[in-house]
Amino acid sequence: MSAATGRRYAPEIVVAAGCLIALITFGPRASAGLFQIPMTLEFGWGRDTFSIAIALQNLLWGLGAPFAGAVADRFGTVRVLCFGALLYAAGLVVMAYATTPMTMHLGAGVLIGFGLSACSFNLVLAAFGKLLPEQWRPMAFGAGTAAGSFGQFLFPPIGNIMIEQIGWHQALVVFAGSVLLVMPLAIMLGTRKTGEARQVASAVNLPNQSVTQALSEAFKHRSYVLLVLGFFTCGFQLAFITAHMPAYLKDAGMPAWVGGWTLAVIGLANAAGSLGSGWLTSRMPKRHLLAWIYLGRAVAIAAFILLPASPATALAFGVVIGLFWLSTVPPTSSLVMLMFGTKYMAMLYGFAFFSHQVGGFLGVLLGGILYERTGSYEIVWWLSVALGVASALINLPIVEKPVTRAVPQPA
Repeated sequence: MSAATGRRYAPEIVVAAGCLIALITFGPRASAGLFQIPMTLEFGWGRDTFSIAIALQNLLWGLGAPFAGAVADRFGTVRVLCFGALLYAAGLVVMAYATTPMTMHLGAGVLIGFGLSACSFNLVLAAFGKLLPEQWRPMAFGAGTAAGSFGQFLFPPIGNIMIEQIGWHQALVVFAGSVLLVMPLAIMLGTRKTGEARQVASAVNLPNQSVTQALSEAFKHRSYVLLVLGFFTCGFQLAFITAHMPAYLKDAGMPAWVGGWTLAVIGLANAAGSLGSGWLTSRMPKRHLLAWIYLGRAVAIAAFILLPASPATALAFGVVIGLFWLSTVPPTSSLVMLMFGTKYMAMLYGFAFFSHQVGGFLGVLLGGILYERTGSYEIVWWLSVALGVASALINLPIVEKPVTRAVPQPA
């Protein structure tokens, strides 16, 4: 361990702990769609009630991410991760015993949303940026994202089995217990306070730059703004598919296992896609990689909704869209670090992630509302295609170089 690098643990241990945290926190959230049908049937709710809760979760996850990132940047990562895990677990328990829409929105929406903002992969990736040697970072970003994807592969089939064997209430309680495992793992991602970590900063960082100055600099930087805007589409597409795919396939006459396994294969393929994206991030222009990912998603979604629905097409779509699922994260996080350094990475990536989650909020919400009004998800599917093409174009003008800083400003 070197004091100069600011690491408390070997890189292998940091990466392993971060990957396990990403896996544990992403799994229950990726399984949310499995609970839509049993909850709406038991309580007689419309799908818009469930959609509002999950949409609120996505919005608050994104809203809380910059603040959780700023606290982690200033005071270290461990306490933020532990607090987030407690909120997340509490939200799953409240969701398990919710009997009214308001309680459902409190548990699945508010508590889980804020919990995720403080304990999910956005903080893990920022910790990687601070704790790992530079040569480790691109592949570590891919590995952390892939681990979250493996959580998506692992948890939905388990969730399906638990719903059938012990009921959906108890399944959510078991998920809550699993989230608490984040707390001991968080110790391995301990980052030093900002005041103690100034020697960790790369050459692009300003040692005395304040939070306000960092935010002003970022939002005046055209390439950062384009990156943030493009990330909106990622959230819109992913949250809509996660929340509504099982119900969409059920409406098409397919058994429940098809929805669960479609989400699972998305997660498995995403593990490969994220690792591949991490590898490509250091070998090709990041803006071009992002453009190809968004365009690939648009083509995959268009093909899926034009082909006749069947278990085979659903699972094939899961594999293809999974390759593009979170593969946007390694190049996006790498671009934030390239432009502004590591000092405020958690906060600045958090604002990009907020855009992602605003997209997720609208994707889930529009899916539920338009389904109740039209009896179909078709409008939102085609909107996902159009947004994919738009984001492919938005990312192309990004300039991949550190922000120009003439004279360091005093804090």
